This record gives sequence, structure tokens and C-alpha cells, in this order.
Amino acid sequence: MSATTQHETVLVVDFGAQYVQLIIRRVREQHVYSEIRPADTPVEQVVAEQPKGIILSGGPSSVYAEGAPMIDPKIFTAGIPILGICYGHIPVLRLLTRICCLPAWPALARPG
Repeated sequence: MSATTQHETVLVVDFGAQYVQLIIRRVREQHVYSEIRPADTPVEQVVAEQPKGIILSGGPSSVYAEGAPMIDPKIFTAGIPILGICYGHIPVLRLLTRICCLPAWPALARPG
């Protein structure tokens, strides 16, 4: 071990959510060191940091918007546990199942 203290880290990938600081605070309240990374952080950099897990935050974008943020699909082959919150679960769904927002989904909603 090096002279510096090493932490087991959880990285929070920021898709622009207003509550990313709340996510970080809640993780740290569980005595887990965490840091924020922008959604366009290269996968190689994320893997090099050897996080124990990754949380994909929410964001203000619509999944239907042109240029909506997306994470590099290589992250799913890195062997790192991933949790998607709100918008953050959409990259998981899209990249692992190749489907998103099926037309049948509204039919699954509870009646008003």
C-alpha cells in the first residue's frame, strides 16, 4: 500500500441532475468514499480508478432528445457493479437490452 490512504470508492456519474450532491452525501453517510465524474469521463479513466461501484445519476434531459447524454457501453464489460437512478437507468436499459421506452409501457401505468 502506498504512503497515501487508499479508499474503496464509489463513483457517481453526473448526467446533470440537480440532486447529484444529495446522492454523494447519502453514499458518504454510509461511510463509503464517493466522487462525482461527468458523464463524458472516458471509460479507461473510470476503470483505472478501480471503483467498487458506479452510480449513474439522473439528469434533466429527455431520453428522446437529440444528443441526450449516454455513457460509453464499454463500462458494462468492466466488471464494476452499476446502479442507475432515474435517467441513469436508461443507459443501462438501452445498452444492455437494446430497447427503451417501448410503446406498450404507457399501458402498464396505473389508471388515473
